[in-house]
Amino acid sequence: MNHSDHVHSIAQHASAAASSPVAASWRRCLTVHGLSPEEARSPLRLSEREFLAAREKSGHLIEEAQGELDRLFSTVGRAGCCLLLTDGNGVALERRGAAGDDKDFRGLGLWSGTVWSEASVGTNGIGTAIADERAVVIQRDQHFLSCNTGLICATAPIRDHCGRVAAAIDISTCREDAGEMAMLLMSQAVRDAAARIEANLFRRAFSGARILLVPADGKTSPALLAIDRDDLVLGATRAARLRLNLDDRRIAAGVPAADLLDESAVAQGADLLDAERAALRRVLSRAKGNVSLAADALGISRATLYRKMKKLSIH
Repeated sequence: MNHSDHVHSIAQHASAAASSPVAASWRRCLTVHGLSPEEARSPLRLSEREFLAAREKSGHLIEEAQGELDRLFSTVGRAGCCLLLTDGNGVALERRGAAGDDKDFRGLGLWSGTVWSEASVGTNGIGTAIADERAVVIQRDQHFLSCNTGLICATAPIRDHCGRVAAAIDISTCREDAGEMAMLLMSQAVRDAAARIEANLFRRAFSGARILLVPADGKTSPALLAIDRDDLVLGATRAARLRLNLDDRRIAAGVPAADLLDESAVAQGADLLDAERAALRRVLSRAKGNVSLAADALGISRATLYRKMKKLSIH
């Protein structure tokens, strides 16, 4: 059975689509996007004007991701890998690749200005990560199009300061000797890079606020709260929202951070309060016990800090 027949066979079974993310993506490609696995289809390519407009719209994303892209490429670039940063529509905004590999990757469409959505090229790392809102690894014949079955793609979505998927970061390779361990390393690398970019975007969006790290059971995505001088929550990353049962409505209503931490401590143990207590003690230690200096360092009033110290039994 060739690749095209295999895709049709699996995608047409509802049970397979329900149990396998790849089969579900194949089904979308056939029924929603009207694609055929056997067609020799290259990703859509934006005009120069469209590409510049897309980059301008995502200027803050590109700025906050540059350092992570450079760092990641310095690690995997010599291994025959290509990096892409895309927006939420799968448009490749930034690319990193070794000059010796450019011809191969350009021929595959892994180039700035191309569109790697599922609607454009079927199941692939970028399009499927954005559609499913989760990190994925799409290996060779898991791609929908037969012409892309030489690729291995590891992709992680990047969420904005409100927790919505706004971009994706991808590592792709067409090396035949890329094994399971390489794929695991690629997947973890993009997850880590996406988490750091998310944190950068969040801090940028709430540059005037105090940022609190919420313990989140070892999850890769950063669990961050942005808090004003009155201890009210201004924003939260998706991981923090999930951890603290927080949504836009509660944030808009002006929920105190202390209330959220108390709720979570009751539901999940005292680890959050312990973390806040430890953080305050560190700040007070650096200030040599001077409450005024500690309050200034935290960006809160002395009265607020005294209330926190009393609540956390810090003397």
